[in-house]
Amino acid sequence: MSTQLSFDLPARAALGRDDFFISPSNALAVALIDTPDTWSNNKLMLIGPKGSGKTHLAHVWAAQSGAQIISASTLQEDDVPTLLQTPLVIEDVEQIAGDQALETALFHLHNLAQAEGRALLFTANSQPHHWDLTLPDLASRLQAIQTATLEAPDDTLLTAVLMKLFADRQLNPAPDVIPFLALRIDRSFAAAQQVVAALDKAALDARRAITRAFASAALDKISQAGAHSDVQKE
Repeated sequence: MSTQLSFDLPARAALGRDDFFISPSNALAVALIDTPDTWSNNKLMLIGPKGSGKTHLAHVWAAQSGAQIISASTLQEDDVPTLLQTPLVIEDVEQIAGDQALETALFHLHNLAQAEGRALLFTANSQPHHWDLTLPDLASRLQAIQTATLEAPDDTLLTAVLMKLFADRQLNPAPDVIPFLALRIDRSFAAAQQVVAALDKAALDARRAITRAFASAALDKISQAGAHSDVQKE
């Protein structure tokens, strides 16, 4: 019997254009990333749950446009002129909500980018009207930005996401593992990330190959642990 060797290496996500799998749930977002000249006022906001591909598409656009990528939580008003020397990606922009300094910095950045015709790409988990922003002028500006939503994965996309997550971790599960997981786990990007991380750890601990039987046993343990945790919370 062949044995798959597991190594405790950090996962490195492949973020190139050819590594992104296109399906009906994300096709509009991909089309807009590929045609930035169609963005209204040179701005676009990618909206979707964690793991849906927002960061991947942001890196694709950054590579194409020469944009910088920053986290919204690191934004400082004094840095705005320097940041806008190039197109800019601002990730997880909902993190600014309720922080007066961050909201003010983004307000000035937005206005200067508009005045200079500089392109901006934002990523967020939800629509701006859900963020509880304290600056009304900023809220109105963000709510006016063109959006593209990355929807929950369909069967084809969930399978592709699982394949990519295993590849990012340099894991080679048996051929029947991914179709099995796609039928068993919740239909979400977060669930796919969690189960691949759990199988990676379980395979490393047990020094076992990731077969369907191994994956099934691991899922049962994850389910039992989740149920035990729910009982403890009650």
